[in-house]
Amino acid sequence: MSFFKLRSSGILGINSRNADFILKYNPRKFYPLVDNKLLTKRLAQKAGITVPDLLHVVETQRQAKLLPDVLLGFTDFVVKPASGSGGDGILVITEHVKGRYRLSTGELMDKDEMRYHVSNILSGMYSLGGQPDIALVEYRIKFDPIFEKVTFKGVPDIRVIVFLGYPVMSMGRLPTRASSGKANLHQGAVGVGIDIATGVTGRGVLRGETVDEHPDLGNPLAGIRIPEWEKLLVLAAGCYELTGLGYVGVDIAHDATLGPLILELNARPGLNIQLANRTPLLPRLQAIEDLPVRHATAAERVRFAMERFAAPL
Repeated sequence: MSFFKLRSSGILGINSRNADFILKYNPRKFYPLVDNKLLTKRLAQKAGITVPDLLHVVETQRQAKLLPDVLLGFTDFVVKPASGSGGDGILVITEHVKGRYRLSTGELMDKDEMRYHVSNILSGMYSLGGQPDIALVEYRIKFDPIFEKVTFKGVPDIRVIVFLGYPVMSMGRLPTRASSGKANLHQGAVGVGIDIATGVTGRGVLRGETVDEHPDLGNPLAGIRIPEWEKLLVLAAGCYELTGLGYVGVDIAHDATLGPLILELNARPGLNIQLANRTPLLPRLQAIEDLPVRHATAAERVRFAMERFAAPL
């Protein structure tokens, strides 16, 4: 399909996303607030926005060598690069097993392998631009049981596109065997559209193809009602004031005990969310741009979006 046909159908392409929304509404000076997960976490905590607890920070190679002693204090945890992207470099540890660490995939890692992995994080192996990084040890999210039948050995998350403080589109990202338990579409996770008005999932997309069932578990993707949906959207909408970024992807996990938690923010969110929802993004963005007066609070913006962008019956 030609550019003009795509544009007329309302599909947002990468060039338009970059020129008309990212460059226009995302000041470069605010990028460090989202590209560095430690800065994001501290900023969110200060603003009262819920995030997974930070358990430990590793900043030097010496600290990496001593890390196994620190980790003895935690039953389960997540290790991640502060400036990583696409889920690379993240380890999800579910338990200690005779001096080793069991990953969410079931594999075991020994102390030397943990030291080596964290050393690679510090060297910038997983960071944006290959710059030196730091490693974070965080609380491991125990996802809500509602997702059990559509998640393969990992933590599902929810991506919300927030434009000028309004949640305009959302999808769930469900780990699969192919994605090694990661909620990353490029690595083979399933994207499933979510109705902004109700928080109910629809059909899914896997590597550009429509799917109705989880590829490994065989369970239907549609009809799942996300708990505390309006609260989740208010959290996402509040990231506009938090960062000063007008066009941002907000990734949220729903913990079984703690509820919605902000995982990370993305100043350059991808466009597969349109495939997952089978809905073009551009008309929704234009509807927000065209508002004569914008709502003051995150809760007001969420209520407007839930009414305006409800999926057709």
